[in-house]
Amino acid sequence: MPPLIAVTTSLTLEGRDRAQLNASYIRAVEGAGGVPILIPPQLSLATIQALIATVHGLVLTGGGDLNPARYGENNTASTNISDDRDTAEEAALNLALDRGIPILAICRGMQVLNVALGGTLVQDIATEIGTIVVHASPRGTHPVRVTPGSRLACLLGTENAEVNSRHHQAIKTLGEGLIATAWAPDGVIEGVELPGQWVAGVQWHPEDMIDDSETARRLFAALVEATT
Repeated sequence: MPPLIAVTTSLTLEGRDRAQLNASYIRAVEGAGGVPILIPPQLSLATIQALIATVHGLVLTGGGDLNPARYGENNTASTNISDDRDTAEEAALNLALDRGIPILAICRGMQVLNVALGGTLVQDIATEIGTIVVHASPRGTHPVRVTPGSRLACLLGTENAEVNSRHHQAIKTLGEGLIATAWAPDGVIEGVELPGQWVAGVQWHPEDMIDDSETARRLFAALVEATT
């Protein structure tokens, strides 16, 4: 049986209380040989526990910003906050870490990982850092440099990659145990990993690069392969 991969979803209260997810995540997991199992924020903790106890891997997806109160700051630039989603994803992450199953954290997911381990975030790159790299652009791209010999370099198959630019927040201080292994030209952290476990985080959106990028396909394939 193909491995079951838990995939978190967003929450929207526009009109109705809904869980939603870009289909590219589903296609990326399924295309790599996994069976995506969606985890909406509306689930109870008991249900999340039951799901994580049965799956073989976890994908923390992108979306809105974490509540800055979770890393001890006032809200100065964070938007689209959902405390329910924050709580659900942190629970799923901690359960997955306890079980030692592979975890791929994407964009917001990497930030969830960092904050859960005690790290902090830059709430808005453009105003706090003032970088010349445009990180929040629907169609923009930028290069990333990956540490030679790191897990991420092995997963991607390269030490230099061109990635999409769709985030306005970033890691400020690293969570306990996390190691930064990829950076944009301006020094913004674009990739992390957790030694001792198969845990990788990327700040870009590889699920949207599957059709055109071998590095994106390799990342999801490696996640599924790590479950066996």
